[in-house]
Amino acid sequence: MFKPAKQNRIYQDVVEQIQEAILEGQLKVGEQLPPERKLIEMFGVSRGTLREALRVLQQKGMIEIKTGVSGGSIIKGVTAESFSENLALLIRYQKVSLQDLADFREGIEGTVAALAAERATAEDIKTLTSLYDQSVAAFAAGPEQWDTAIRCDEQIHLALARISGNSLFITVLETVYLNIHTYYESYLPMSESVLAENINDLKVIIEAVAAKDATKAHDRACHHIRKFAGFMDRKKG
Repeated sequence: MFKPAKQNRIYQDVVEQIQEAILEGQLKVGEQLPPERKLIEMFGVSRGTLREALRVLQQKGMIEIKTGVSGGSIIKGVTAESFSENLALLIRYQKVSLQDLADFREGIEGTVAALAAERATAEDIKTLTSLYDQSVAAFAAGPEQWDTAIRCDEQIHLALARISGNSLFITVLETVYLNIHTYYESYLPMSESVLAENINDLKVIIEAVAAKDATKAHDRACHHIRKFAGFMDRKKG
């Protein structure tokens, strides 16, 4: 299965060979890699080089290293969960710039809103309308409830992703919105005028989805993301 690693990039070559074997199905999820001694012989590398390669694969979420008598390197494969965990950490600890986050969200959420407009059922519209009404009520209740209004906004974005029916968009946006609140807490101006604009934007997007106007839903979602990224960027100053 494996061949001696290329000497100019030894541990990277080990990583790539094992990764390729997993992706091509030669190694199945739940299977165990050969023992360390056997892998050293197969790759023609040192124990340190092999262990470095295995650590990289573990960090990628492709294997799980278990210690002890019955330990070894267990194949986990490529999962949405491992991708989500890494993205979640980047967002939660604000390791992504506001501009990069805005560009990323705009590129995805415009398409999501358009798909939602094409695919939304009557029940989906009821769900969006209910979340919108909750956001309006929280906003009207005054500053002490404004954080709740923002949480409802997040739920509307997640609902649009689910309505789109695209599993990749759902996975990515669930990760974004379960962790993005740290950016809002740090940079979003919690003023009446800003939140009023947010409420109005949500209304327009939902109306476009209900009307099955994919173009308008796309454009208004992108406009909404750009505008609020601008608000946060100015506060960060």
